[in-house]
Amino acid sequence: MIKAIFFDLDDTLLWDQKSVKEAFVATCKVAEERCGIDPNQLEEAVREAARELYATYETYSFTQMIGINPFEGLWGNFLDDHDTFRIMKEIVPGYRKDAWTKGLQKLGVDDPEFGFELAERFPQERRKLPFVYEESFQVLDQLKEKYRLLLLTNGSPDLQNTKLEITPEIAPYFEQIVISGGFGKGKPDPTIFEHALSLMSLEKDEVLMVGDNLMTDILGANRVGIKSVWINRHQNERNEVIPTYEIKHLEGLFPILEQLNNK
Repeated sequence: MIKAIFFDLDDTLLWDQKSVKEAFVATCKVAEERCGIDPNQLEEAVREAARELYATYETYSFTQMIGINPFEGLWGNFLDDHDTFRIMKEIVPGYRKDAWTKGLQKLGVDDPEFGFELAERFPQERRKLPFVYEESFQVLDQLKEKYRLLLLTNGSPDLQNTKLEITPEIAPYFEQIVISGGFGKGKPDPTIFEHALSLMSLEKDEVLMVGDNLMTDILGANRVGIKSVWINRHQNERNEVIPTYEIKHLEGLFPILEQLNNK
């Protein structure tokens, strides 16, 4: 009998990739207007510079473990009470500026001051553009009538809570919100799933885990023996991680739940 559903946040309920994309579009448009450079090429150059720089910092292995990607570093403040987050808080202003400056340089514009301006503009744009999948609230409304809900998200508590603040409708659905940076380990580590189970006083076979990422949400659930549902909206290829179920839309949860609870 399924009693609770654990949901991932980013790109499962919140459309984080779209928010980041639109923030890049808005910020790169400023560069197009000012310097006449191609906004798509600038976005690509900044993303590449961000990925390269991000991997050079002493915080990189920690961000990998907690599950914080380079583009979150371009807008997060990391005001968290933890030694490594304190280091990140010191690093990110320079990281942002360097990523944008390097991106501009790649397109022939050597202007660190403008790089700084764009680096500060991007977080503002990201905060203005929280996208949620159309189906998210409708599905959560139906589920909350019958099931207990827990949110299990990788990231910095400061940044994940910022996402929840700018989309205030999401948090009230959830009995518990578990953020990897607050717990100390991220998905797919089994201990964060075990922690979530203990918070809800549930057994592994009483829960479904729903997420978009095979390597975190699905792998972690599989390791603990929780049934996993991979939300694959973009027809991505499977890898070696096999979910218990695969759906294209969150509405696909209802037949799965009906089947499991009518056994």
